[in-house]
Amino acid sequence: MSTETKEIVVVIGPGSIGQAIARRVGSGRTLLLAAHNEQATEAAAEQLRGDGFDVDVHATDISDHDAVQSLADTAAAMGPVTQMIHAAGVSPTQASTEQVLHVDLLGTAHILDAFAQIIARGGAGIVVASMAGHRESPYDRDVERALATTPTAELLALPFLDPEKIGSSVHAYALAKRANSLRVQTSAAAWGRRGARVNAISPGVVITPLALDELAGPRKEWFEHMREVCAAKRFATPDEVGDVAAFLLGRQAGFITGADLLMDGGVTAALRTGELTMG
Repeated sequence: MSTETKEIVVVIGPGSIGQAIARRVGSGRTLLLAAHNEQATEAAAEQLRGDGFDVDVHATDISDHDAVQSLADTAAAMGPVTQMIHAAGVSPTQASTEQVLHVDLLGTAHILDAFAQIIARGGAGIVVASMAGHRESPYDRDVERALATTPTAELLALPFLDPEKIGSSVHAYALAKRANSLRVQTSAAAWGRRGARVNAISPGVVITPLALDELAGPRKEWFEHMREVCAAKRFATPDEVGDVAAFLLGRQAGFITGADLLMDGGVTAALRTGELTMG
């Protein structure tokens, strides 16, 4: 019987996109699935186990520093953590401005900090951000610097992150996703000191349960117009994000770190040229 320790792949947010990535990198490794919704996490684990993957689970609220640190410590105790996939989050339709800031912005900062301490040499991480982070950016230089470098414990105390100043959850989401990209860029230094890499992917609309909520929400007509105007003339699939993530996590991307790969079918291009407006 083999006593060899398997590599650990941590999948935070094992929904449609998280699972698509996990299926591409999880063979021969142990997948540690983590999310706030224990029932959904167990369901994802059972599905992956049924397809032959070695899977464990860990309940985690990413907005809670101690919970994220516990996840990182648990993963490190299981074996060398060679890959970290962060695909958890909430959408503007599902959540309030405060929830978006706590989960999508602060939660991502917690994850980048915690896994920078335990990622194995030669390892890599992926943060699934969003094209929304490119929609209203770049922000004022001081805002971008603060989003990129403010200590995580002080992030939500930044004056421009006051929910009343931000207004809608749509604007909060754009700010949070821009922060994800910026913090991946600056976190690449800490990850690099461990001989590891970290990158972001900013997808456009990917057909998942979360996206379907958005598409059926108050901005339904705008999303349909966006689909018609963008270069790809369609929305994306989780498998397409999985393919990009597998590349960035793999050896072929060994010189790429701190990057944000925008894969939105041309939506941002249409916004920049004026063919599409936010309405």
